[in-house]
Amino acid sequence: MKRSLSILVGCLSLSPMAMSQEKTPKSVPSEYIVKVNNSKRDFSKSLSSLGVEINQDLKLLSGRFLVVKTKNKDQAILEKVKNLQDVEYAEPNFIYEVNPILKKSLTNEDDKYSLLWGLINEGQNMPEDNGQRSSEIGVVGADINAEQAWQITKGSPNVLIAVIDTGIDYNHPDLQGNIWRNPNEIPGNSIDDDQNGYVDDIHGYNFVTTPTPNPMDGNGHGTHCAGTIGAKHNSIGVAGVMNEVKMIGVKFLSDQGSGSTAGAIQAIDYATKLNVDIMSNSWGGGGYSEALKEAISKAKEKGILFVAAAGNSSSNNDRTPSYPASYDVDNIISVAAHTHKDVLASFSSYGRNSVHVAAPGDQIFSSTPGSKYAVYSGTSMATPHVSGALGLLVAKEGRLPVLEVRERVSMTAVPVSAYRRKIKNGGRLNALNLLTDQRPVRNEPNESDWTRESLSQVYESAHPYANNSSTNFSIKIPGAKKIRLVISRFDTEAGYDNLVIKAQGVEVERISGKGENYATEYAEGDQLEVSFKSDSSQTGWGYKIEQVDVIR
Repeated sequence: MKRSLSILVGCLSLSPMAMSQEKTPKSVPSEYIVKVNNSKRDFSKSLSSLGVEINQDLKLLSGRFLVVKTKNKDQAILEKVKNLQDVEYAEPNFIYEVNPILKKSLTNEDDKYSLLWGLINEGQNMPEDNGQRSSEIGVVGADINAEQAWQITKGSPNVLIAVIDTGIDYNHPDLQGNIWRNPNEIPGNSIDDDQNGYVDDIHGYNFVTTPTPNPMDGNGHGTHCAGTIGAKHNSIGVAGVMNEVKMIGVKFLSDQGSGSTAGAIQAIDYATKLNVDIMSNSWGGGGYSEALKEAISKAKEKGILFVAAAGNSSSNNDRTPSYPASYDVDNIISVAAHTHKDVLASFSSYGRNSVHVAAPGDQIFSSTPGSKYAVYSGTSMATPHVSGALGLLVAKEGRLPVLEVRERVSMTAVPVSAYRRKIKNGGRLNALNLLTDQRPVRNEPNESDWTRESLSQVYESAHPYANNSSTNFSIKIPGAKKIRLVISRFDTEAGYDNLVIKAQGVEVERISGKGENYATEYAEGDQLEVSFKSDSSQTGWGYKIEQVDVIR
C-alpha cells in the first residue's frame, strides 16, 4: 500500500514522528458507534427524540452496538446520546482503507515462483512492473527462509486463517484448493443450515454495508494477500507461504477499498465465532476505537492471533499509533515491510516498542481476481507473510498462548542493523527459526557503553527554515567505533521535511516531526553524512545538533 493510506496497512516509512495524528481521522459523516449495556431495551424512541436514527443493531461477542446516524453534525447531540441511560460510550464510525501500489496485472501463463523474493531471495529476483526479473541487486538470503521451513511443514488443512479484507476470489485457480468451505451449510438455499447466525456462509461473509453471504473480491487487495498466505504449490502462478491451509474470506472493505468500524467489528466477530486460528489484517486508519479494540480482545480470549499491518505512513507508531496494529492487546502482532535489499521500505511505519517484526513487503508478486497476478507493495503485503508463517507454526505445534507466540516471532527474527530501534528486537521474519524456536544472538551495545561528547561546532538550520531548502554536511569523530547523533531539538513538517542520516552511503535514519534530545540510530564507524531537505509547503523551526554519542 502506499503512503496515502489512511487505514492500512501496509506501506511507507518517513520519520519517528507520525503524520496521522496531525490530521483528523476519517469517519462516516454524521454516523457513530454506540455501545449499550442493556441487551433488550428499545432505544429507538429516546434516540429519535434527539434527532438520531438507528441504522444497525449489532449483538456481538463484545456486546451490543448501535450504529446510529445524526441529522446534523451538532456535537451537543452526540453528548446527549452519551448521557442516555445504559449507554456505555459513543464514538465515530471510522473509515478504514487499503491503498496498495498497484503494478501491472498479468495472466497465469507462466510459473512465477522464481519472482517470489520474499520466500527465497536470490539477489536478482525482485519482479519488475511487467512481472519479469529486475536487474536491481538485492541481498541474497533476505527472505523468510521458506524453503527450509517447508522441510518441516507446508501447513495443514486444519489451520483456519480469516483474511479480513476486500474479500477473496475463491475461484482463482491458485487459491481454490485452499479456500474454506463451510461443511454444514447448503449453498443457495437461503437457510442458516448450521444455525451459526449467518445464512449461506459457504466461503465466508461480506460485511460491507448490508451483510451478505458472498465475500467475492472486486478490488484485488484481499486476493493478493490470500495468495501470499496460501496459493497452492502447483505448476501455475505463485506459491504461498503455506501449501495447505483453509482461508476464509471475511469482507468488510468495499471494492473501492474502504470500510467502517461497524463493518470491521462484525467481520472480527464472525471470524471469532468460527474460532479461526489467525486473522490477517492488511488495513488500517481511523482514530482510537474502543469498539474495535473490544472485538480484537474477544478474539484474544479464544487464543486467536491478530496479525496487523503497521501502516504506510513512514512514521513511528511508538509516538503516533496506527490502528488496529497499535492497540495494546496481547494477540496483536504488528508487521513492518522490508525490501529485497534488507532495509525497511521507505513507506513502512515502524516502532521499536510497538512493531514486532519486519517481513517482505516491497514489490510482492501474488494473485489477483480473474486468474490474474500483480505486483503490489505495502505493509499490507508484509502482513500475510507473517500470517502464513504463523499458520505453519500452528500446523506444527497447534495453538500456543498468544503472548508466547508474539514473543517467539520477535525473538526468532533475524537481527539486521537496518531495523535496529525501528522494530522490536530489530529483526525480520524467519519461518525456519520460528518453527524451531531458534533465537539468534543479539549483540547490541548497552546504554552504559555510550559516551556523550560535545561537537566542535553546532549544526543547525535557519529558524525557521525556508521552503525548498537543502543542506548537506558530515560529522567525523576520529577513533569512534560506533556513533549516533543527539538532536537537541527538531521541529519540521512531519513526513515531508526530513533530516536524513547516512553512514557509508546507507541510510541510518530519517527524521521529521517534533522532538527534543533525541538520540538517533547508531552506525558502525566514525563518520555520519547528514542532509536536510524541505518541500514547498509549510515550514517549521528546524533542527539543532550539538552532541554525539560515541563508543570507542
